[in-house]
Amino acid sequence: MAADNAQPAAADTALASAASKSYFDRAGELVIHALSLIGVQYKLGGSDPAAGLDCSGLVSHVFNEVTGMVLPRDSRSMSKVGAAVDKSELKPGDLVFFNTLRRPFSHVGIYIGEDRFVHAPRRGREVEVSELHDGYWKKRFNGARRLLP
Repeated sequence: MAADNAQPAAADTALASAASKSYFDRAGELVIHALSLIGVQYKLGGSDPAAGLDCSGLVSHVFNEVTGMVLPRDSRSMSKVGAAVDKSELKPGDLVFFNTLRRPFSHVGIYIGEDRFVHAPRRGREVEVSELHDGYWKKRFNGARRLLP
C-alpha cells in the first residue's frame, strides 16, 4: 500500500517541477529578449524597436513577443495587471514601477535579477540596465507586479 501512495506523490513532484521550469524558461526568455533591446533609442509613445521605444512600449513589446500577452499601453494601467509582488520577492520577468514624473507608476521596467532591471529611461537615452539600489531608483520605487503564472 505504501508503494501505491509513493507513485502519486512522485507524479505531483514531477508536475510541480515541470510547472516551475516552465515559469523560469519563460522568465528567461523575457529577460533575454529585453536585454537584446539594449541600445534601442527612446521614443515617446514608441512601441516598435525599429523606430524607438518608451518604457511601456518596451515592456509591451517584450511581453507580446515572448508570451503573446497584450498589455495596456501605459505604465499606470500596467500597474493594475497581474499580482502584486513585494520587493524582497522579485523574480526575473516581474514588472517594476517607479514615480519619475511626480505621479505613481509613471515609469516601468522588467526585472532581470540581482537587483537590476531593463528599461527605456527618457528622451536622449537608450534602453539600458539600471540597479534598483541606485539612489535615484530606490527612492522612486512604487511597487512590482508578476504577470507570469
